[in-house]
Amino acid sequence: MKIAPATVVIENVSPLVDAGRYPIKRVIGEVIQVEADIFKDGHDALSARLKWRKVGDSVWSETPMHPHPWGNERWTGQFEVKENAAHEFTIEAWGDFWKSWLHEWEAKFAAPLDDLKSEMLEGAAFIEVSAAIATKAKKKTDADKLKAFAKKFTKATPTAVNEIVHDAVLNGLMATYSDRSMSSEFMLGFADTTELFPVKAKADLRYPRVWVDRAAAGFSAWYEFFPRSAEGLANRGSKFRDCVARVEDAKAMGFDVVYFPPIHPIGITARKGRNNSLKCDPCEPGVPYAIGNIHQSCPNGGGHKDVAPELGTLEDFQWLVGEIHKCEMEVALDFALNCSPDHPYVRDHPEWFFKRPDGTIKYAENPPKKYQDVYPLNYHNENWRALWDELTSVIEFWCEQGVRIFRVDNPHTKPIHFWEYMICKVQAKWPNTIFLSEAFTRPKVMRALAKVGYTQSYTYFTWRNSKSGLTEYFNELAHSESAEIMRPNLWPNTPDILPSYLQFGGRPAFMVRTILATTLAPIYGIYSGFELCENEGVAKNSWNPAADVRRFLEICDGDYRLLAREEYLDSEKYQFKARNWNAPDNIKPFITRLNAIRRTNPALQHLRNLHFCAADNDLVLAYSKSEGTNHLLIIVSLDAWHTQDAFVEVPLERFGLAEDQPYVVEDLLNDERYTWKGRRNFVRLFPESKPGHILRVVQ
Repeated sequence: MKIAPATVVIENVSPLVDAGRYPIKRVIGEVIQVEADIFKDGHDALSARLKWRKVGDSVWSETPMHPHPWGNERWTGQFEVKENAAHEFTIEAWGDFWKSWLHEWEAKFAAPLDDLKSEMLEGAAFIEVSAAIATKAKKKTDADKLKAFAKKFTKATPTAVNEIVHDAVLNGLMATYSDRSMSSEFMLGFADTTELFPVKAKADLRYPRVWVDRAAAGFSAWYEFFPRSAEGLANRGSKFRDCVARVEDAKAMGFDVVYFPPIHPIGITARKGRNNSLKCDPCEPGVPYAIGNIHQSCPNGGGHKDVAPELGTLEDFQWLVGEIHKCEMEVALDFALNCSPDHPYVRDHPEWFFKRPDGTIKYAENPPKKYQDVYPLNYHNENWRALWDELTSVIEFWCEQGVRIFRVDNPHTKPIHFWEYMICKVQAKWPNTIFLSEAFTRPKVMRALAKVGYTQSYTYFTWRNSKSGLTEYFNELAHSESAEIMRPNLWPNTPDILPSYLQFGGRPAFMVRTILATTLAPIYGIYSGFELCENEGVAKNSWNPAADVRRFLEICDGDYRLLAREEYLDSEKYQFKARNWNAPDNIKPFITRLNAIRRTNPALQHLRNLHFCAADNDLVLAYSKSEGTNHLLIIVSLDAWHTQDAFVEVPLERFGLAEDQPYVVEDLLNDERYTWKGRRNFVRLFPESKPGHILRVVQ
């Protein structure tokens, strides 16, 4: 069949990631704004339609595109995604015969010309073509209306025709049944039909794609705790059935995801003791990340599809999942691809591991750290496909137990294509599955992991403390291509990381980081103990941050190792952790209020609406967020030691306010109200009592 060349050029389409190789990400209910340069030779009028559908469907939904207000042959349109599934979209554009004729008619009628009979017949012919299109679409009523209009053209005077051509019904029908016989359709310049990714191949990568997640993928608050430390006892561990009080406490603070570090059997060989000691006393529990124990009686072999007997049984875990669901919360499990020397994989598949020259299996190292209790897997071994399928089956097993959220440990140390393979297979069966990538370093690797399917990503937020560091990084996250693929999940602390800012800054620093984490991005999490302001690290120097806060924050952003080892002393990774969950000076009420503010203010449930505002103090950070009529101005002191003043510029245009208009702002943190006027207003912040404002525009 002879294919005619395209008549319209469609290029510079956005949003696209890597020319369309990877899907952009959205959640159910989000509106996607699509833009493109659309033009053709000559002076014909153009029409364009934005089309979208779920991958696998045969019928497109569509909506008109319109010239962009900025002009320059840029067009824009939008559509809403309503289902947790893979979608695809395209643009169809054509030289619009009717619009072109109408433009010509108006010019000639206004001239005026004496003889317009030929133009009238030509217009009638275009209407007849649209009538035929309506007939083919089995829209008889519309076809009859169009035929009647065409008939009028052949009998009416030019003045009467001029009235008819501006009839709203006629022009609506001509737009609906436009002649697209010479239209052009935007398609990607490649197709991926490789055998490795059969699920993605269904889309054939002919069209740009959108992966649409459920709402929790874009807005949630995570609370991490070790089940074995649920009761806060120093001399023994807790079980799954002892965790309900901790879950209820997390619920009361406003969290909606309970995240557990690995709950699998822990190896015995080379088991680590207190504070990562090579000597482990019999009463010490070992590191949960050293997974696998064939020496224990476990129904599923003692590996990644089992639970540690000291926590209970699989039935106990299923019971706990049910209790968490009753609290209208979800469970997130740690997917840590580590194997202890006692893992059944070591016995059954030694070829899946790295070997030393003497034939022994090599343990993990990250110099100067050594992990004698962990064997890393070799993802490129000769039997790699069996390994990839087995690891995918681990996720599938826990999905069958009711888990739909997984935090993945160190994904940047595993092949990128393994994650694309695994996530693709899992989401083909359970599209509501959420994957959080725990990759803090190497920004290009973080972005690559997001591209291949990770739902959420850890970020550099943990090490961004200065005004310049925070502003630069979050502008990148919210307004670059990263915003199309990477959803930041902000963690001020983790079991592995106790940042220097928290170690030196004490309770005010915890409050500052909580405000930032809860308002800069719609997803955040804390590791238990944060609410108690636990900040005793392994070692820190004698730096006095109060003497030079600006320099201190710069070092926290970069050379943080000059300040402290960012690890917890007596970390519960290696021992049972004694805690009073209601210890004095905790910030649980503060966290509770912030989570409530997030739930009741839609502006805080989005990322791309983040805009930084000028403040004349480089220790005061200000930014706005708006959604509909919900306008917020967040102002935070980055100084955990001193009172700070600043004049902050209010983005009046974003808030719909006039320069000379008085307006009221309400501080959602303490219910105080202030009457302001104009763009520039004064604030004073106190580290212990008022480290920040979350101001809602009342009027």
